Amino acid sequence: MPTSRLETFSDGVFAIAATLLILDVRADGPSLGHDLLKIWPSYAAYAVSFLTIGIMWVNHHTVLEQIDRVDRNFLFLNVFFLMFVAFVPFPTSLVAAHLRDGGAKAAALVYGITLTGTAVLYNGLWLYAALGRRLLREDADRQVVAGITRSYLPGPWIYLAATLVALASPDASVALYGAIAAFYMLESSLFARRRSSAPEGDWPPLA
Repeated sequence: MPTSRLETFSDGVFAIAATLLILDVRADGPSLGHDLLKIWPSYAAYAVSFLTIGIMWVNHHTVLEQIDRVDRNFLFLNVFFLMFVAFVPFPTSLVAAHLRDGGAKAAALVYGITLTGTAVLYNGLWLYAALGRRLLREDADRQVVAGITRSYLPGPWIYLAATLVALASPDASVALYGAIAAFYMLESSLFARRRSSAPEGDWPPLA
């Protein structure tokens, strides 16, 4: 089965999830100027989640570049992965609403559990396709495949660690989610630069 319909459906879910994030950024108090400053948690949560979803979309594109075909198991793994992606706006709204009150810990935990689950499913999606080169293109570069695997494997553990930090400090946990997004965005950019500058067939793996 070709990947075209999978890509179209996935892109639609990513686009909707990213768009829904903005719906919770609202300022409707009597003093607009003061309220625009007061809702800074909404800005922070929106920025972190939008970047995170954007990175997921870029990496999803990278995965599908290496895949020649899909089967039913891969499709269902992708459905569960997208279910988590579509859920991201909900914990984002919780963080935006409760970062400064007693619900901060619960909000940060729900956010972290969601991203950890997304990272686990991302690994499952990729490893199912890559192990034994089950669904990969015949010309998929082995170094690139190995590099993608090494890059994705730490993800669930990194998000899990940031989630557990929420038990002690929700603010630090949310800051870590932002730092993780920035790190993966930088890593993705560096990987793309390496691929474009290296001769085909000699792409270096991810660090």
